[in-house]
Amino acid sequence: MGDEGRRGDEDERGPGAAHQVFVRMEALLEKLKVLNYEDEVLTKHNMKNLSRHYFVSSPYLGLNPGEQFFMFTIISAWLINTAGRPFTEPQEYDEPNATVSNILAELRAFGVKVDFPPSKLKSGSGEFVCFVLDQLADKALSRRGFSFRRPNYPTETTEEESVMEDEAELTLSKVEEEMIEEPDEDEENVMDLEALKLRTTHTEADASSKPDEILESTVDAAEWNLEVERVLPQLKVTVRTDNKDWRIHVDQMHQHRDGIKSSLKDTKSYLDKLQEDIGKTLEKVGSREKYINNQLEHLIHEYRSAQAKLSEAKERYQQASGGVTERTRVLAEISDELEKVKQEMEEKGSSMSDGAPVVKIKQSLTKLKQEIVQMDVRIGVVEHTLLQAKLSEKSNMTRDMHAINIPEPATGAFS
Repeated sequence: MGDEGRRGDEDERGPGAAHQVFVRMEALLEKLKVLNYEDEVLTKHNMKNLSRHYFVSSPYLGLNPGEQFFMFTIISAWLINTAGRPFTEPQEYDEPNATVSNILAELRAFGVKVDFPPSKLKSGSGEFVCFVLDQLADKALSRRGFSFRRPNYPTETTEEESVMEDEAELTLSKVEEEMIEEPDEDEENVMDLEALKLRTTHTEADASSKPDEILESTVDAAEWNLEVERVLPQLKVTVRTDNKDWRIHVDQMHQHRDGIKSSLKDTKSYLDKLQEDIGKTLEKVGSREKYINNQLEHLIHEYRSAQAKLSEAKERYQQASGGVTERTRVLAEISDELEKVKQEMEEKGSSMSDGAPVVKIKQSLTKLKQEIVQMDVRIGVVEHTLLQAKLSEKSNMTRDMHAINIPEPATGAFS
């Protein structure tokens, strides 16, 4: 399909459209050389010089598409910077889509119309790659003040001889003028008409005086033939016919008119016959079409009625499918609720049939009884300790009371 579309574009643009990209690439290379891209780009990145058709998409070149795309981005960035707009130089592993979009955005900023998708530039070669680089190169050249001028060709006075054998009118004055204008190199091979004129005049003057005797030739025939062979090339007369002469154009017009008339007779008979055949064929087609319509009229009515029934059935089906959809949604909601209830019932049933809580309660009671016994022992120990403390305190109080009740005189007698 791509090849057919490409051939269609070439047919629309002309037979030379397929080769226009080669011409544009060669012009682009000349512009890059004017901008000194060898020193500013190739030497900086250690790259080779571009060939005449480097960015042309052709299977015969055998180039690497990745290398071509990288070279395209590097040269585009350099041209944008040269044209006066800041642009970051892309790297080898950058995103291709982003790089191409940035280049096209800068190209639109220069006022260039872009009517093709960015994907056309990802291959690194082709007509659109050459178009983008060519436009950027023009902007860079205009920025530097450079412009191409028309070449000045040196004027050369060269005359081309055209000899027409037929339909040439030779006049003595015209031949004399052409003989005067011709260069010296042609004078050797062209007969001197002025001398011929003088000879003719002398011959006419001599003819008036008739000889008295019969003239007899004293020249040898062999020498005469040799002289004829020697002089024969010099007797050639070159006649220059002016192509702008109206007589030549009139004769050509008459010839073309006669050719058209002769061709028209044969062509008209063929065209009349073709018209008659086409008319008969159209009549046959029309009659056959009417016959087919008459034969298939009842089938057409049946087909139309079947189409109407089918449309009614489709409408009923859509209505029924709408009710089914709603009921399906309700069924799904009920099914979800039923699943939730089943899950709750399973959880409660498993908790009711499980004896683990009872075992846990018994273990807790046993542990609680053990703790109560330990607490009772501790309470008994504390009560015993408290009782001993009370008894010791009571004995101390009794001792103190007895010490206080000893009589004082007894103490004085001893003193």
